[in-house]
Amino acid sequence: MIENQSENIDNKENDLSDQDNSLEDSSSPQELTTQSNELSSQKTEEINTEELKNSISNNDARLEQLEKEHETLKNQYVRISADFDNFRKRQSRDQDDLKIQLVSKTLTAILPIVDNFERARQQLKPDSEEAQALHRSYQGLYKQLVEVLKQQGVSPMRVVGQHFDPSLHEAVLRDSSEEFKEDIIIEELQRGYHLEGKVLRHALVKVSMGPGKQNSQEEVEKDKVEVDIASEENTSENV
Repeated sequence: MIENQSENIDNKENDLSDQDNSLEDSSSPQELTTQSNELSSQKTEEINTEELKNSISNNDARLEQLEKEHETLKNQYVRISADFDNFRKRQSRDQDDLKIQLVSKTLTAILPIVDNFERARQQLKPDSEEAQALHRSYQGLYKQLVEVLKQQGVSPMRVVGQHFDPSLHEAVLRDSSEEFKEDIIIEELQRGYHLEGKVLRHALVKVSMGPGKQNSQEEVEKDKVEVDIASEENTSENV
């Protein structure tokens, strides 16, 4: 009985094995090819995805490098542009300064002629008709000369009554004055001129020492005289 059961079990196992083999044998070559293609396609997609990731990573790194290079070039351009602008302004300033120096040199040489015209106008008092005609003639030349100086940007200084300024004036004399305080200009000895706001020629002036300076000097001399008199009296008494 037991042997018959064992044989039945063996027969069933053989039947199952035969069925599996029959199923394996029933798979067609086309299905196997399809499965192989699917596996190959999957592997290819994985490879392409990895390559795409690497390509994106490389492009990001390259983009970052290009942005840094662009920023560097931009900074260099801005610096060069600023340097060139400063150079252009400096050149323009130098040209303006050179022009002013040349004009100043020329005008300074003309100013003594203007001074002579002014002295002649103050000193000469023509009496005859002929002298008056001559006077009007050279005064007309003087006015034309002054007008040319004005057109060149030359303007005279007005100094009398102004506070003495070494950057504008040159003190030739100092004198006491009851009318003006100390360091106030009381007389213009030679006219000064400006050129475009700059000093073309300093004015020669007489400056006030203020009131009381002369009195103080007189008091010192008076005290000295009194001391001399007292000394003489003591000498006579001793004799």
